[in-house]
Amino acid sequence: MSVDYDKYIDQALGSLHTEGRYRVFTDLARRAGRFPRAWDHSGESPREITVWCSNDYLGMGQNPKVLDAMKGAIDTMGAGAGGTRNISGTHHVIVELEKELADLHDKEAALVFTSGYISNEATISTLGKLLPDCLILSDELNHASMIEGVRQSGCSKRIWRHNDLEHLESLLREAGDERAKLIIFESVYSMDGDIAPIKEICDLAEKYNALTYLDEVHAVGMYGPRGGGIADHEGLMSRIDIIEGTLAKAFGIMGGYITAKANLVDAIRSFASGFIFTTSLPPAIAAGALSSVQHLKADKTLRVAHQERAATLKARLRAANLPVLPTDTHIVPLMVGDPVLCKAASDRLLQTHHIYIQPINYPTVPRGTERLRITPTPLHTDAMIDELVAAVTEVWGALGISHEYIEPPAAAVAQ
Repeated sequence: MSVDYDKYIDQALGSLHTEGRYRVFTDLARRAGRFPRAWDHSGESPREITVWCSNDYLGMGQNPKVLDAMKGAIDTMGAGAGGTRNISGTHHVIVELEKELADLHDKEAALVFTSGYISNEATISTLGKLLPDCLILSDELNHASMIEGVRQSGCSKRIWRHNDLEHLESLLREAGDERAKLIIFESVYSMDGDIAPIKEICDLAEKYNALTYLDEVHAVGMYGPRGGGIADHEGLMSRIDIIEGTLAKAFGIMGGYITAKANLVDAIRSFASGFIFTTSLPPAIAAGALSSVQHLKADKTLRVAHQERAATLKARLRAANLPVLPTDTHIVPLMVGDPVLCKAASDRLLQTHHIYIQPINYPTVPRGTERLRITPTPLHTDAMIDELVAAVTEVWGALGISHEYIEPPAAAVAQ
């Protein structure tokens, strides 16, 4: 009897539909010079909508300086990278980008990857293999890329309760001073918008002789005097061994990177398969990222405006009695608590109000904590905020979504 492959594939897809977790990718075309406006091509004819969930937090993906740098790189260096950096050589602009990133985080060296996912997965897995009998201690809410890096490292792991310093210390104490230990965590957790206790984690790392690995992807460009992230804002960059970031969010382009001591960066460059065997970023992408990093290091105007917009939006949503999860960051989670209602709310916002906010369901967040994750930018106007608050209020009423969100019982996140 032959295997019915389609049956198993269709069953797996069917379960996503049944649980309300099937992901629909909305067909959008961003409009240069009109951010956060975009064309929605998912219907019979294109229509203009307002995007409220982009990770291009500062609109740098449409910044004139960035666009000019990318166009200039294409004119002078062509479109493609030509292959891996080992085979085709490292084009000069990516070397300049790495110098700029190392300076941003006050580190000796930096290494650029094709994405933030790859930089996490490749660095954590490689470092775990290089350190004998390494124990990786991972915050339970770490990103999937960090979890995958831990898995591929083959190391022993211990998961510590989210931002729970007592639990982390108990695991460090249990491991002992002599064993190699790597503490991995994020600065801003992108779904709840909360911040890690970086100083206290560094204190524990020094006390128990552990390395620290900080994912700053949702903070670089947006926090700190020069946009180095939360560690920059709190004056703690020198205490972190490895700072990882992305070029695809506040910097508006594509790619990921790590910064650290020169020998550690060289070790990842020399041993990480995810770096060695991957085509490097094309010159135009690297040039755009370089321009964006340089601009945000020198000019804090967008950072200041970004924080004001986020604070204004949260205040307006709270005043409308809508269930906003309190945060100290630019992340604005609007809690629903049901996957089907969350998808329905997203659909109604788009179809009725021309507002795009992607629903966030399990496994991105735990079951019962489904939400609309709103990310205001400096380019969202007061009029846009008025439109959003009115639209969300209408959707909550039309769908009967509760204005009072009740947090479900805490449950450990499997890694």
